Amino acid sequence: MNDELLFSEDEPIVFSDEHYMRMAIRQAEQAFQAGEVPIGAVIIHEGEVIAKSWNQVEMLKDATAHAEILALTQASAHLDRWRLHGCTLYVTKEPCPMCAGALVNSRIDRVVFGLGDDKGGGCGGAFSIHDHDGLLHKVPSQGQCCEEDCRLLIQSFFKMRRLAQKEKKSE
Repeated sequence: MNDELLFSEDEPIVFSDEHYMRMAIRQAEQAFQAGEVPIGAVIIHEGEVIAKSWNQVEMLKDATAHAEILALTQASAHLDRWRLHGCTLYVTKEPCPMCAGALVNSRIDRVVFGLGDDKGGGCGGAFSIHDHDGLLHKVPSQGQCCEEDCRLLIQSFFKMRRLAQKEKKSE
């Protein structure tokens, strides 16, 4: 048998974008279970997961408690710095303008999202905050990673919410 290692102990194992997006989807499922809009986020630094979060706007009664913002805060605490060079954010839905601005300000290297948002997205959907010429930093973004799974999760959530509202009105 060959004694060579498949992976060096000194190098992190690098997984695919889909692998990390599946982790973000699991975070979004937690949001769904908590009655929050099901958006999940994961931040990777040098192959290590350093932050995981999901929307907690209703739970925390905080309009800024988006999955991306909470994950950025965790990542900054983990690295003990606000500049998130060397990090990638995986998020199930295209970041809104607030979150896109926070990504730019954090100097994160890259964002990968699942479902695009033509009406309110800040990373190329409705706005292109992530690569605006007037800002000091640009964040490369890539969409459509596990897009159908992300879409189904959000559609299921809003379908369930509409049914609950309809039942409440008929009481």
